Amino acid sequence: MKSLLSDFDIYLFKEGTHTRLYEKLGSHITKDGVYFALWAPNASYVSVVGDFNNYDPTKNPLSLRNDGSGIWEGVVKNAHKGQTYKYYIVSNLDKQARLKADPFAIYAETPPKSASIIWDTTYKWHDQEWMKNREKYQPIYNPISIYEVHLGSWRRRVEKNNSYLSYTEAAEKLAAYLKQMNFTHIELLPIMEHPFDGSWGYQVTGYYAPTSRFGRPEEFMAFVDIMHKFGIGVILDWVVSHFAVDGHGLLNFDGSCLYEHQDPRLGYHPQWKSAIFNYGRYEVKAFLLSNAVYWFDKYHIDGLRVDGVSSMLYLDFGRENGSWIPNKYGGRENLEAIEFLQTLNKTVYSEFKGIMTIAEESSAYPKVSHPVHEGGLGFGFKWNMGWMHDTLSYFKYDPIFRAHHHNKLTFSIWYAFSENFVLPLSHDEVVHMKGSLINKMPGSYEEKFANLRALFAYMFAHPGKKLLFMGSEFAQFSEWDYAKSLDWHLLKYPKHKGIRKLLKTLNTLYKTLKPLHKWDTRPQGFRWIDVNNAPSNILSFLRIFKDEQILIICNFSGIEQNYRVGLSKNTDWIEILNSQSLQFGGWDKSKQRTLQAQPISYHGFNYSAQLNLPPLSVLYFKPKS
Repeated sequence: MKSLLSDFDIYLFKEGTHTRLYEKLGSHITKDGVYFALWAPNASYVSVVGDFNNYDPTKNPLSLRNDGSGIWEGVVKNAHKGQTYKYYIVSNLDKQARLKADPFAIYAETPPKSASIIWDTTYKWHDQEWMKNREKYQPIYNPISIYEVHLGSWRRRVEKNNSYLSYTEAAEKLAAYLKQMNFTHIELLPIMEHPFDGSWGYQVTGYYAPTSRFGRPEEFMAFVDIMHKFGIGVILDWVVSHFAVDGHGLLNFDGSCLYEHQDPRLGYHPQWKSAIFNYGRYEVKAFLLSNAVYWFDKYHIDGLRVDGVSSMLYLDFGRENGSWIPNKYGGRENLEAIEFLQTLNKTVYSEFKGIMTIAEESSAYPKVSHPVHEGGLGFGFKWNMGWMHDTLSYFKYDPIFRAHHHNKLTFSIWYAFSENFVLPLSHDEVVHMKGSLINKMPGSYEEKFANLRALFAYMFAHPGKKLLFMGSEFAQFSEWDYAKSLDWHLLKYPKHKGIRKLLKTLNTLYKTLKPLHKWDTRPQGFRWIDVNNAPSNILSFLRIFKDEQILIICNFSGIEQNYRVGLSKNTDWIEILNSQSLQFGGWDKSKQRTLQAQPISYHGFNYSAQLNLPPLSVLYFKPKS
């Protein structure tokens, strides 16, 4: 038997620096049969069972390598592509036998079945131009507007028992929709194989297998390919903060805590009832690093959004006093997880150009999106959870009371440039009885829509990249339900159609106007005009790129107001967006406004102009060229 593993592979594996283990471990079709390799150092016996031997554990035993790696390997000559298999593992610790799915399987049975499937993906890519252009792409200086999608509930085949769209069916529809709406990226809730639909993909068992719910691995490759054809980048939600405890998965894999910490104070997540990876174990680190590389390498993805980073950074996350173990310095930081995240980012950014990593991180941990050589974690971006919480909190208040909460809008600018931020209005905000975005808004039916339009217009004017969960773009009233399609029928109604038209327009302005995206992470890209006008619920500010400027005026009160605004340039300023315009379902009948600069000093500027502000509105202006 010829092994796929060289001595150098074993060295890198033991060192925790192997980044392409998927080429060596798992099942691989060769001219001699199917080669299997599995890491199970605490097993006394390992065999492969499957369709090829009627799941008989005595037929195809694997051999333990004699290099101390703990890897078992062997070839099954009569096995072939499409057959199911598992590993039969007898532990030398508790002497018990376990049936486990392959941690490196690239394809798996559709849940509730749980066997791995022998597979090799042959797919001809058509995205060469996209990949070539991506090498020169710098996300930080470009518009990034992300449409967050749960693939099982964006659309379903209502006429066919509410069944899923396949990867390719979804791709054709989604890509056309995203292009129509002018989004730049799609972010998929986890598509790695997972047993329970209700986990939305966040309880993973198969890290290397796109879920078979929607088709074969090459069909997901086609999904990415189609997105690239339409000019849409693909970001995957990646869950390495914890993993599922289902019996066929990674937990207690060979009778020992192989992938997780043995001590539950380190290895078990009490809130999510799942296991936590042992980031300090070199072989586990190689498993996870290889998985990140795998999705970029084999599936041409453009970014990873890393879920639950806060839970990785802190040993006491979600734990009561006395139920966690301090680090070697007595602190609460998880030093091994921090080192892993730094290595992760150094690895993927060095191997793939133009990609991005995004941290879902809700604490004040410093330098999340700063380079590792500057003491940072090395992420490209960080979700701005503070902006999200404060902004939604402000908008929930009736305008009568907003004056007392003005700081919830202004505080975010104090730290807006400390990290490279993404502004997320994500799935987390429209589930678990939190209400949809439209139902968070106060007031009458008309006012709810006006408030939501103002929220979106304010979001696109605020520094930071953008993320919006599906359904919010047309003001779905019901909370998101993973088990059914979005309420697309609402687009029959003008108000919902108007919200979607506004989002399309905002995406267009955001992509085409450099001041709205070029200096998202630089303080010189933003300047307050009127920051302390709490009694009137008014904000005004400039977005800037070099000599180009966009003026933003927000009236978050429920009444029309006559307002004088300071102007930085002695020229006419032309209205380019009014969130209360009739075309978006608003009630402001005013034609396109023009601000005529007057030599009247105001707000610290030499010029100013007077205008009427519609209630619950956000207006954009640009200087007349």
